[in-house]
Amino acid sequence: MSDVDQFSSYICENAHSISKEVVEYVVSRSKPGISEEEKEMALSMYVKLLSFFSESLKNESKSFIPDHLIEWSKNNAQMQVNSGGKLSDIIVRYPLTRDIFTEALVRISLELDLSTADTGLVLKGINQVLDVSLNETVLAFEQLSEQSKKELQEELLSLSAPIVPIRDEVVVIPLIGYIDEDRAAFIMDKVIPKIAAMNVDYVILDFSGVLTINRHVAESLHQIGGIFRIMGINVVITGLRPGLVQVAINSNIKISTANAFSTVKQALENIEK
Repeated sequence: MSDVDQFSSYICENAHSISKEVVEYVVSRSKPGISEEEKEMALSMYVKLLSFFSESLKNESKSFIPDHLIEWSKNNAQMQVNSGGKLSDIIVRYPLTRDIFTEALVRISLELDLSTADTGLVLKGINQVLDVSLNETVLAFEQLSEQSKKELQEELLSLSAPIVPIRDEVVVIPLIGYIDEDRAAFIMDKVIPKIAAMNVDYVILDFSGVLTINRHVAESLHQIGGIFRIMGINVVITGLRPGLVQVAINSNIKISTANAFSTVKQALENIEK
């Protein structure tokens, strides 16, 4: 068995104690308030990382990086995103991790009487592992964060224009918050097809929860109303405040007073008649 193979076996056999040393070092120099659960999670991750490192030292090919390391790094990012953590929380730990790994591996190299060349090979290997892990973790974090933001945005859009069935033939769309181009597009792409499949006779667009709209959005909403009418659905407007009416007037949009009411209740009473 070569000296490097002996070193690799030692790392594998003592992965837990080395990882514990790394965790205690990083935790002692990180911000306070790290829970025991987080420490145990970090300990488990470092044990796996050392197993990857040990495997890479035994690998005679030029590649030091096991495929499992990339998957491990992505899982690390996934846990950080799921917990609502920041990217900086990941990055700040790598220099500390690098320092303590270097210190520990140099000490073990001296204990095992590794040559200077082999010690250099070991340090190069752990740095390569940490560099790849950091790069893959950051990349995965950015991708997962972007996906999480997109899903959250879609959820917020759905909440901003929910479909509320009142009767078999009547649905209310209570528009909520700031209505912008994205929300208008959501109504066009998602809400209209759902309502088309419901076979309703009336759609009540309730603006009482709308904070503001601009001219372009007003035109889009007018277009949406036109689509409903082409589909044979009666459009009723409720909750228009003076400010929103002024936007419509400035956009040359005509609002039929026969189909506009102050409240949803008034609109429903009119439909019953």
